[in-house]
Amino acid sequence: MNVVRDLFAFLARLAIGVIFIAHGSQKFFVMGMDMVVQGFGQAGIPLAPVSAWFNALVELVGGILFILGLFLPVVGVLLALNMLGALVLVHLPYGLFLPEGFEYVLTLLVTVLALGFNGGRWTLDQLVFARRTRQPAPEPASPEV
Repeated sequence: MNVVRDLFAFLARLAIGVIFIAHGSQKFFVMGMDMVVQGFGQAGIPLAPVSAWFNALVELVGGILFILGLFLPVVGVLLALNMLGALVLVHLPYGLFLPEGFEYVLTLLVTVLALGFNGGRWTLDQLVFARRTRQPAPEPASPEV
């Protein structure tokens, strides 16, 4: 059963990671950061240049790390903060429903938190950090005579 759980956790991380990579890549390579900064400014987002760069970097690099499962809790929190900013600063006034509402960013926010803290065992975190923290197996108790 653990294999199934880990498979679906990985598939969920893969899907969500691809979405974030696509959005971050779009900002860097399609729109260009000058246009993104300008758009953030026009939307009234505070500290538009800093916010735009933070947003794009967290989406692109965070999406990659999310798929790999590296620094998963930290990346999950950063991606969630990114989505919280989008929810509060952009989508909240439009209500819940798409196309302008916050249902999509809320879904991403909750998903990255859930998977950030429970992303399965198929992660680089498990490969790199589990070896360092693994405790030796306890010695079996000897039968009393």
